[in-house]
Amino acid sequence: MEIGLFDFQLDKSKIALVPANPRDHSKLMILDSSRKITHKYFYDLPDLLSPKDVIVINDTKVIPTYFEIKRWRKGNTSNIRLNIIRQLDDGDWVILAKPKKRLKITDKLIFSDKDHVSADVVGFEDEHVKIRFNQNMDMMAWIESNGKLPLPPYITAQRELRDEDKESYQTVYAEHAGSAAAPTAGLHFTKKLLDSIQAKGIRICNVILHVGSGTFSPIKTDNILDHKIHSEWCHLDSQAANLLNQTRAAGGNIIAVGTTSMRILESAVDGTGKFSEYKGETDIYIKPGHKFRAADAMITNFHLPKSSLFVLVCAYYGIDDMQKAYVSAMENNYRFYSYGDACLIYGDLSV
Repeated sequence: MEIGLFDFQLDKSKIALVPANPRDHSKLMILDSSRKITHKYFYDLPDLLSPKDVIVINDTKVIPTYFEIKRWRKGNTSNIRLNIIRQLDDGDWVILAKPKKRLKITDKLIFSDKDHVSADVVGFEDEHVKIRFNQNMDMMAWIESNGKLPLPPYITAQRELRDEDKESYQTVYAEHAGSAAAPTAGLHFTKKLLDSIQAKGIRICNVILHVGSGTFSPIKTDNILDHKIHSEWCHLDSQAANLLNQTRAAGGNIIAVGTTSMRILESAVDGTGKFSEYKGETDIYIKPGHKFRAADAMITNFHLPKSSLFVLVCAYYGIDDMQKAYVSAMENNYRFYSYGDACLIYGDLSV
Protein backbone atom coordinates (compact mmCIF):
# COMPACT_ATOMS: atom_id res chain seq x y z
CA MET A 1 0.00 0.00 0.00
CA GLU A 2 1.73 3.15 -1.27
CA ILE A 3 2.62 5.90 1.20
CA GLY A 4 1.42 8.48 -1.33
CA LEU A 5 -2.18 7.55 -0.50
CA PHE A 6 -1.65 9.14 2.92
CA ASP A 7 -0.04 12.36 1.75
CA PHE A 8 -1.56 15.84 1.50
CA GLN A 9 -0.35 19.41 1.24
CA LEU A 10 -0.85 21.77 4.17
CA ASP A 11 0.06 25.43 4.37
CA LYS A 12 2.08 25.92 7.57
CA SER A 13 -0.18 28.85 8.46
CA LYS A 14 -2.83 26.25 9.37
CA ILE A 15 -0.59 24.65 12.01
CA ALA A 16 -1.87 25.73 15.43
CA LEU A 17 0.91 27.26 17.53
CA VAL A 18 -1.31 27.83 20.59
CA PRO A 19 -4.46 26.07 21.82
CA ALA A 20 -7.96 27.48 21.61
CA ASN A 21 -8.92 29.62 24.60
CA PRO A 22 -10.94 28.26 26.33
CA ARG A 23 -9.82 24.79 25.30
CA ASP A 24 -13.32 23.56 24.47
CA HIS A 25 -13.90 26.40 21.97
CA SER A 26 -11.93 24.55 19.32
CA LYS A 27 -13.81 23.47 16.22
CA LEU A 28 -15.23 19.94 16.03
CA MET A 29 -15.86 18.23 12.71
CA ILE A 30 -18.43 15.42 12.79
CA LEU A 31 -17.85 12.54 10.36
CA ASP A 32 -20.81 10.16 10.53
CA SER A 33 -21.41 6.73 9.02
CA SER A 34 -23.27 8.26 6.03
CA ARG A 35 -20.06 10.20 5.19
CA LYS A 36 -21.78 13.52 5.89
CA ILE A 37 -19.55 16.29 7.25
CA THR A 38 -20.95 18.57 9.97
CA HIS A 39 -19.20 21.46 11.68
CA LYS A 40 -19.63 22.07 15.41
CA TYR A 41 -17.59 23.22 18.39
CA PHE A 42 -16.02 20.98 21.00
CA TYR A 43 -18.29 22.34 23.74
CA ASP A 44 -21.21 20.79 21.79
CA LEU A 45 -19.93 17.30 22.62
CA PRO A 46 -22.38 16.49 25.48
CA ASP A 47 -25.31 17.09 23.11
CA LEU A 48 -23.85 14.69 20.56
CA LEU A 49 -23.66 11.72 22.95
CA SER A 50 -26.15 9.50 24.77
CA PRO A 51 -26.38 8.76 28.53
CA LYS A 52 -25.59 5.12 27.64
CA ASP A 53 -22.22 6.08 26.18
CA VAL A 54 -18.76 5.95 27.70
CA ILE A 55 -15.80 8.18 26.86
CA VAL A 56 -12.37 6.55 27.08
CA ILE A 57 -9.63 9.02 28.09
CA ASN A 58 -5.90 8.48 28.36
CA ASP A 59 -4.80 10.06 31.63
CA THR A 60 -1.07 9.84 30.97
CA LYS A 61 0.99 12.88 31.93
CA VAL A 62 3.70 14.44 29.79
CA ILE A 63 7.10 14.54 31.45
CA PRO A 64 9.06 17.77 30.86
CA THR A 65 11.87 15.84 29.22
CA TYR A 66 13.50 18.38 26.89
CA PHE A 67 17.03 19.48 27.84
CA GLU A 68 19.77 21.56 26.27
CA ILE A 69 23.00 20.26 27.80
CA LYS A 70 26.76 19.88 27.34
CA ARG A 71 28.55 16.81 26.04
CA TRP A 72 32.02 16.30 27.57
CA ARG A 73 34.70 14.24 25.82
CA LYS A 74 38.43 14.35 26.63
CA GLY A 75 38.22 17.85 28.01
CA ASN A 76 36.15 19.26 25.16
CA THR A 77 32.47 20.21 25.31
CA SER A 78 29.73 20.73 22.75
CA ASN A 79 26.04 21.52 22.87
CA ILE A 80 23.47 18.69 22.68
CA ARG A 81 19.66 18.84 22.62
CA LEU A 82 17.79 15.78 23.83
CA ASN A 83 14.51 14.34 25.02
CA ILE A 84 14.45 11.77 27.80
CA ILE A 85 12.14 8.99 26.64
CA ARG A 86 11.85 6.46 29.46
CA GLN A 87 13.61 4.59 32.25
CA LEU A 88 14.47 0.96 31.65
CA ASP A 89 14.01 -1.89 34.11
CA ASP A 90 17.75 -1.98 34.76
CA GLY A 91 17.71 1.66 35.89
CA ASP A 92 19.29 3.13 32.76
CA TRP A 93 17.46 5.70 30.62
CA VAL A 94 16.69 6.00 26.91
CA ILE A 95 17.02 9.39 25.24
CA LEU A 96 16.48 10.88 21.79
CA ALA A 97 19.50 13.10 21.10
CA LYS A 98 19.98 15.77 18.43
CA PRO A 99 22.33 15.21 16.77
CA LYS A 100 22.76 11.56 17.74
CA LYS A 101 25.85 11.15 15.52
CA ARG A 102 27.83 13.40 17.87
CA LEU A 103 27.52 10.93 20.75
CA LYS A 104 29.78 7.97 21.47
CA ILE A 105 29.92 5.39 24.25
CA THR A 106 31.75 6.79 27.33
CA ASP A 107 30.77 10.39 26.50
CA LYS A 108 29.66 12.28 29.60
CA LEU A 109 26.50 14.39 29.46
CA ILE A 110 26.41 17.37 31.83
CA PHE A 111 22.78 18.08 32.69
CA SER A 112 23.45 20.59 35.48
CA ASP A 113 26.62 22.03 36.98
CA LYS A 114 24.57 23.55 39.78
CA ASP A 115 23.01 20.23 40.87
CA HIS A 116 26.03 18.15 39.76
CA VAL A 117 23.81 15.98 37.55
CA SER A 118 25.55 14.03 34.80
CA ALA A 119 25.17 10.79 32.86
CA ASP A 120 27.36 8.46 30.80
CA VAL A 121 26.47 7.23 27.31
CA VAL A 122 26.41 3.42 27.61
CA GLY A 123 24.77 2.19 24.41
CA PHE A 124 22.58 2.73 21.36
CA GLU A 125 19.12 1.37 20.56
CA ASP A 126 17.88 2.10 17.00
CA GLU A 127 17.46 5.89 16.85
CA HIS A 128 17.76 6.19 20.63
CA VAL A 129 20.72 6.48 23.00
CA LYS A 130 21.07 4.66 26.32
CA ILE A 131 22.49 6.64 29.25
CA ARG A 132 23.27 5.99 32.93
CA PHE A 133 22.94 8.79 35.48
CA ASN A 134 25.77 9.09 37.98
CA GLN A 135 23.61 10.30 40.87
CA ASN A 136 21.88 8.22 43.53
CA MET A 137 18.72 10.33 43.70
CA ASP A 138 15.12 10.45 42.49
CA MET A 139 15.93 11.26 38.89
CA MET A 140 12.28 11.38 37.79
CA ALA A 141 11.58 14.10 40.35
CA TRP A 142 14.66 16.03 39.21
CA ILE A 143 13.69 15.70 35.54
CA GLU A 144 10.15 16.93 36.22
CA SER A 145 11.50 19.95 38.11
CA ASN A 146 14.20 20.93 35.61
CA GLY A 147 13.11 19.81 32.16
CA LYS A 148 11.00 21.61 29.59
CA LEU A 149 7.91 20.15 27.92
CA PRO A 150 8.81 18.52 24.60
CA LEU A 151 6.54 20.40 22.21
CA PRO A 152 6.39 18.89 18.71
CA PRO A 153 9.03 20.12 16.23
CA TYR A 154 6.40 21.66 13.93
CA ILE A 155 5.61 24.10 16.75
CA THR A 156 9.12 24.80 18.01
CA ALA A 157 10.23 25.43 14.42
CA GLN A 158 7.96 28.49 14.44
CA ARG A 159 8.19 29.74 18.03
CA GLU A 160 10.04 29.38 21.32
CA LEU A 161 8.82 27.36 24.27
CA ARG A 162 6.67 29.38 26.69
CA ASP A 163 5.92 29.02 30.39
CA GLU A 164 2.22 28.51 29.66
CA ASP A 165 3.02 25.41 27.58
CA LYS A 166 3.61 23.49 30.83
CA GLU A 167 -0.14 23.77 31.46
CA SER A 168 -1.60 23.96 27.98
CA TYR A 169 0.29 20.87 26.71
CA GLN A 170 -1.23 18.70 29.47
CA THR A 171 -4.78 17.41 29.59
CA VAL A 172 -6.79 18.66 32.57
CA TYR A 173 -7.03 15.04 33.76
CA ALA A 174 -3.33 14.12 33.35
CA GLU A 175 -2.27 11.93 36.27
CA HIS A 176 0.29 9.21 35.48
CA ALA A 177 3.67 10.62 34.40
CA GLY A 178 5.37 8.81 31.55
CA SER A 179 4.68 10.39 28.14
CA ALA A 180 7.04 12.07 25.72
CA ALA A 181 4.08 13.80 24.05
CA ALA A 182 0.53 14.72 24.96
CA PRO A 183 -2.50 12.65 23.95
CA THR A 184 -3.64 15.71 22.04
CA ALA A 185 -7.29 14.81 21.44
CA GLY A 186 -7.74 15.20 25.18
CA LEU A 187 -6.41 18.76 25.22
CA HIS A 188 -9.86 20.07 24.22
CA PHE A 189 -11.54 19.01 27.46
CA THR A 190 -12.09 21.45 30.32
CA LYS A 191 -13.17 20.46 33.81
CA LYS A 192 -16.47 22.25 33.18
CA LEU A 193 -17.05 20.23 30.01
CA LEU A 194 -16.25 16.97 31.79
CA ASP A 195 -18.74 17.91 34.50
CA SER A 196 -21.40 18.55 31.83
CA ILE A 197 -20.67 15.21 30.20
CA GLN A 198 -21.00 13.31 33.47
CA ALA A 199 -24.11 15.28 34.51
CA LYS A 200 -25.79 13.88 31.41
CA GLY A 201 -25.02 10.35 32.62
CA ILE A 202 -22.19 9.70 30.20
CA ARG A 203 -19.46 7.77 31.96
CA ILE A 204 -15.70 8.33 31.85
CA CYS A 205 -13.33 5.38 31.47
CA ASN A 206 -9.67 6.01 32.34
CA VAL A 207 -6.85 4.15 30.61
CA ILE A 208 -3.10 4.79 30.42
CA LEU A 209 -0.88 4.78 27.36
CA HIS A 210 2.47 6.51 27.69
CA VAL A 211 3.04 8.23 24.37
CA GLY A 212 6.50 7.57 22.97
CA SER A 213 8.67 9.75 20.73
CA GLY A 214 7.82 7.44 17.84
CA THR A 215 4.50 9.23 17.52
CA PHE A 216 6.41 12.03 15.71
CA SER A 217 8.22 9.66 13.33
CA PRO A 218 6.96 9.82 9.73
CA ILE A 219 6.59 6.67 7.68
CA LYS A 220 9.71 6.60 5.49
CA THR A 221 9.02 3.41 3.54
CA ASP A 222 7.36 3.54 0.10
CA ASN A 223 4.99 0.78 1.20
CA ILE A 224 3.34 1.40 4.58
CA LEU A 225 3.36 -2.36 5.23
CA ASP A 226 7.14 -2.19 5.50
CA HIS A 227 7.02 0.42 8.28
CA LYS A 228 8.02 -0.70 11.78
CA ILE A 229 5.57 0.78 14.26
CA HIS A 230 6.72 2.10 17.62
CA SER A 231 5.91 0.30 20.87
CA GLU A 232 4.24 2.05 23.82
CA TRP A 233 3.46 0.98 27.39
CA CYS A 234 -0.22 0.93 28.34
CA HIS A 235 -2.68 -0.32 30.96
CA LEU A 236 -6.40 -1.01 30.79
CA ASP A 237 -7.37 -2.37 34.21
CA SER A 238 -10.12 -4.85 35.09
CA GLN A 239 -12.47 -2.11 36.30
CA ALA A 240 -12.19 -0.32 32.95
CA ALA A 241 -12.71 -3.60 31.07
CA ASN A 242 -15.87 -4.30 33.07
CA LEU A 243 -17.24 -0.81 32.37
CA LEU A 244 -16.62 -1.19 28.64
CA ASN A 245 -18.24 -4.63 28.54
CA GLN A 246 -21.25 -3.32 30.47
CA THR A 247 -21.57 -0.38 28.09
CA ARG A 248 -21.55 -2.66 25.07
CA ALA A 249 -24.11 -5.02 26.66
CA ALA A 250 -26.42 -2.05 27.38
CA GLY A 251 -26.24 -0.82 23.79
CA GLY A 252 -24.13 2.25 24.51
CA ASN A 253 -21.36 3.61 22.33
CA ILE A 254 -17.68 3.49 23.25
CA ILE A 255 -15.90 6.68 22.22
CA ALA A 256 -12.11 6.57 22.14
CA VAL A 257 -10.50 9.93 22.85
CA GLY A 258 -7.45 9.94 20.62
CA THR A 259 -5.39 7.45 18.68
CA THR A 260 -3.66 6.50 21.95
CA SER A 261 -6.93 5.34 23.51
CA MET A 262 -7.77 3.53 20.28
CA ARG A 263 -4.43 1.69 20.36
CA ILE A 264 -4.93 0.33 23.85
CA LEU A 265 -8.60 -0.52 23.26
CA GLU A 266 -7.77 -2.49 20.12
CA SER A 267 -4.98 -4.23 22.07
CA ALA A 268 -7.34 -5.22 24.90
CA VAL A 269 -10.38 -6.46 22.92
CA ASP A 270 -10.90 -9.95 21.53
CA GLY A 271 -12.55 -11.09 18.33
CA THR A 272 -16.03 -10.97 19.87
CA GLY A 273 -15.68 -7.40 21.14
CA LYS A 274 -15.06 -8.38 24.78
CA PHE A 275 -12.50 -6.42 26.78
CA SER A 276 -10.02 -7.85 29.29
CA GLU A 277 -7.32 -6.27 31.43
CA TYR A 278 -4.22 -5.41 29.44
CA LYS A 279 -0.91 -4.23 30.87
CA GLY A 280 2.39 -3.94 29.06
CA GLU A 281 3.80 -2.88 25.71
CA THR A 282 1.69 -2.67 22.58
CA ASP A 283 3.10 -2.42 19.08
CA ILE A 284 -0.26 -2.72 17.34
CA TYR A 285 -0.11 -1.22 13.85
CA ILE A 286 -3.56 -0.05 12.79
CA LYS A 287 -3.73 0.39 9.03
CA PRO A 288 -6.35 -0.08 6.28
CA GLY A 289 -7.74 -3.60 6.45
CA HIS A 290 -7.69 -3.65 10.26
CA LYS A 291 -10.90 -5.08 11.76
CA PHE A 292 -11.98 -2.61 14.44
CA ARG A 293 -13.79 -4.18 17.38
CA ALA A 294 -13.32 -1.74 20.24
CA ALA A 295 -14.74 1.75 19.66
CA ASP A 296 -17.93 2.92 17.96
CA ALA A 297 -16.46 6.40 17.54
CA MET A 298 -13.26 8.27 18.14
CA ILE A 299 -12.27 11.85 18.82
CA THR A 300 -8.98 12.89 17.26
CA ASN A 301 -7.04 15.88 16.01
CA PHE A 302 -5.92 16.49 12.43
CA HIS A 303 -2.65 14.66 11.89
CA LEU A 304 0.52 14.98 9.85
CA PRO A 305 0.67 13.54 6.33
CA LYS A 306 2.48 10.23 5.94
CA SER A 307 2.21 9.56 9.69
CA SER A 308 1.06 6.36 11.38
CA LEU A 309 -1.65 8.45 13.07
CA PHE A 310 -3.12 9.58 9.74
CA VAL A 311 -2.91 5.98 8.54
CA LEU A 312 -4.90 4.93 11.63
CA VAL A 313 -7.76 7.40 11.04
CA CYS A 314 -7.82 6.43 7.35
CA ALA A 315 -8.15 2.81 8.43
CA TYR A 316 -11.07 3.78 10.65
CA TYR A 317 -13.02 5.95 8.20
CA GLY A 318 -11.62 5.11 4.76
CA ILE A 319 -8.74 6.68 2.86
CA ASP A 320 -10.78 8.63 0.29
CA ASP A 321 -13.35 9.83 2.83
CA MET A 322 -10.64 10.92 5.26
CA GLN A 323 -8.81 12.81 2.53
CA LYS A 324 -12.08 14.59 1.64
CA ALA A 325 -12.59 15.48 5.30
CA TYR A 326 -9.09 17.00 5.48
CA VAL A 327 -9.79 19.07 2.36
CA SER A 328 -12.99 20.29 4.03
CA ALA A 329 -11.02 21.14 7.17
CA MET A 330 -8.59 23.26 5.19
CA GLU A 331 -11.40 25.02 3.32
CA ASN A 332 -13.16 25.79 6.61
CA ASN A 333 -10.02 27.10 8.34
CA TYR A 334 -9.58 24.31 10.83
CA ARG A 335 -6.37 24.42 12.84
CA PHE A 336 -4.10 21.38 12.49
CA TYR A 337 -1.92 19.17 14.69
CA SER A 338 -1.35 19.09 18.45
CA TYR A 339 -2.85 22.44 19.45
CA GLY A 340 -5.38 22.34 16.62
CA ASP A 341 -9.05 21.44 16.21
CA ALA A 342 -10.70 18.02 16.47
CA CYS A 343 -13.07 15.66 14.71
CA LEU A 344 -15.54 13.09 15.97
CA ILE A 345 -15.52 10.07 13.69
CA TYR A 346 -18.07 7.26 13.69
CA GLY A 347 -16.71 3.97 12.41
CA ASP A 348 -18.11 0.63 11.33
CA LEU A 349 -17.22 -2.06 13.85
CA SER A 350 -16.52 -5.64 12.82
CA VAL A 351 -18.57 -7.08 15.71
